Amino acid sequence: MNSKALDYTALVITIIGAVNWGLIGFFKFDLVAFLFGDMTLLSRIVYAVVGLCGLYLISMFGRIASMGE
Repeated sequence: MNSKALDYTALVITIIGAVNWGLIGFFKFDLVAFLFGDMTLLSRIVYAVVGLCGLYLISMFGRIASMGE
């Protein structure tokens, strides 16, 4: 998988996580817990993957800055 595909995949997963946080904040509705159960192994994996994608996307700041040079 090339870097561009990984970037887009991580971005989509992070956006899904952000939508879930928005649902929690506005409506007290956790979509991940609704779909996979409250803190089951599967829901914890989903939370972990979203978190890892968010951390990976931090590297975009450096790549965006280097493109401007």
